[in-house]
Amino acid sequence: MKIMIGYTTIGVNDMEKAKAFYTELLADLGASLLMDMDRIAFIGTAMDAPMLSICIPYDENDPLPGNGNMVAITAPNKEKADELYHKAIKLGAICEGEPGQRIPDMFYGAYVRDPDGNKLVFYVFG
Repeated sequence: MKIMIGYTTIGVNDMEKAKAFYTELLADLGASLLMDMDRIAFIGTAMDAPMLSICIPYDENDPLPGNGNMVAITAPNKEKADELYHKAIKLGAICEGEPGQRIPDMFYGAYVRDPDGNKLVFYVFG
């Protein structure tokens, strides 16, 4: 059975900087740069698995992070969510919510904004 979402795209200002940020950040989850086509790149574990796409907007205007939009990245456990959060900060992200239990016994999350302002959460249910 396939997962419903094939890939999620976020806009960036600097492709090289964004590719470096995301490939290094997500390498610990087995992800790598799968396809690079100048203004758009796909990062993930396989072409038939959910991927993250980063791109320079088609209209070449500045990318604008949405209010209420967020990319949720699954971590295998709370420790890995913490590691990804701290790695993202080290790579230039800013804190949007330190790692912690958000809903008792149900949801653990760590929130950052990437260098382009896109909001990410590293999370674990449980």
